[in-house]
Amino acid sequence: MKIALVVALVVLAAFAQAQAQTPLERGKYLVEVLGACGNCHTPKGPQGDLPDKILAGGFVIEEEFGKAITSNITPDKETGIGNWTDAEIIRAIREGKGKDGKTFGPPMPYYLYRRLSDNDVKAIVAYLRTVKPIKNQVPRSQYKIPLPPSYGPPVTSVPDPPKTNLVKYGEYLAGPVAHCAECHTPQNPPGRPDQSKFFAGGFPFPGPYGTSYSANLTPDKETGIGNWTDEQLIRAINGVSVSGRPLLPPMPWPYYAGKIADADMKAIVAYLRSLKPIKNKVPAPRPPKRP
Repeated sequence: MKIALVVALVVLAAFAQAQAQTPLERGKYLVEVLGACGNCHTPKGPQGDLPDKILAGGFVIEEEFGKAITSNITPDKETGIGNWTDAEIIRAIREGKGKDGKTFGPPMPYYLYRRLSDNDVKAIVAYLRTVKPIKNQVPRSQYKIPLPPSYGPPVTSVPDPPKTNLVKYGEYLAGPVAHCAECHTPQNPPGRPDQSKFFAGGFPFPGPYGTSYSANLTPDKETGIGNWTDEQLIRAINGVSVSGRPLLPPMPWPYYAGKIADADMKAIVAYLRSLKPIKNKVPAPRPPKRP
């Protein structure tokens, strides 16, 4: 009974703390930390994010679907979202529709973002309005696959997640907010997540660092996190593997490290522990090929 009371008090305290955030503070946290929007929307150099191009788009992602070039989401009026309405930005995030109504392509995980709550997506927009406008004209993406006319019916209203339910809240944070499943679930052509291997890892990411593979985050004891302690799992989310090596891109740990709220981290861990264990041996990272 005492343990249950302590857990309830911790959850209620976390809920009260979250409620105390202003929409702008919440938006900053979602964009800069959990959502890690800059992981794709900020161009990279040898040392990581280019400091003069934060959220200005132009980062190139090449996969089987073609070449995606990320959008400029700063409030620049000519090359960014400065002339977009709040409703148009929200539609772009949750439904993958541009200002002109045309469908955007992958790898934006619209199937996850559709479940962002109204308050959170409004907070994201409020924060994006405050970032530095950067003039950066981004070329159009080039897709080898036909894009659908839509990713589902228009999103009407999405309530806030139940913060008093640790697993449910963790599912929301790891799902539509941090979109962990986007990288940690293998895909079937043409880029659809393989639901039979939900969170089972093994997705390859080639780059100048070689090829990294997303980890199996299911609680399978042989190939997943079943034998990891909570501390080891939290350390991995913050960028350090169980073996002690730094995690390779595209894991956005520089956005996470030391910045995820304790209550949110506990919820994420609780959710990952609740997943169905799936046996899926993930290859070790491969070093870059020598010329």
